[in-house]
Amino acid sequence: MLGSLIPSSRFLIGRLVRLIDWGQARVIVEYGPGVGNFTGEILRLMRPDALLIAVETNPEFVEFLRRSFPDPRLRVVHGSAADVEKVLAESGIVRADYVVSGIPLSTIRDCEREEILLSTHRVLQPEGALLVYQFSPKVLPDLRRIYSRVTRSFEPLNVLPAQVFYCAP
Repeated sequence: MLGSLIPSSRFLIGRLVRLIDWGQARVIVEYGPGVGNFTGEILRLMRPDALLIAVETNPEFVEFLRRSFPDPRLRVVHGSAADVEKVLAESGIVRADYVVSGIPLSTIRDCEREEILLSTHRVLQPEGALLVYQFSPKVLPDLRRIYSRVTRSFEPLNVLPAQVFYCAP
């Protein structure tokens, strides 16, 4: 159920969170938070009036996250990233400033990957971004097809080394 058996390194987490404009970010969505390695750092850096919506498919992780992070700015939702529009609507939200995703996009079914990327594009603010970390660059063509601007960086100090993609609508 996890994208990796080894937790993300502080180097990968740092590389990704540096891409967020913390002064402007009011709604952040995290896909596949797992046990919360990124969740904790996002909560630490978020504004007091910001909201983090974590979307997780594993019900055991959902309960673990709810117990581990009793922060009123966090809403943990049991569901699929493909349903992000519905998840946000249930919270009375239309748009997100950032979506952070570590779900293994290159290993899921093509139709599901497509729906996740398209629905994410639809919910992002015009100046927002999808931030993706992956262990393979295989998803890059899909990102470039859907997002107008995609930049890529690499974090070697992680097991496995990771690709980081910044995708603007």
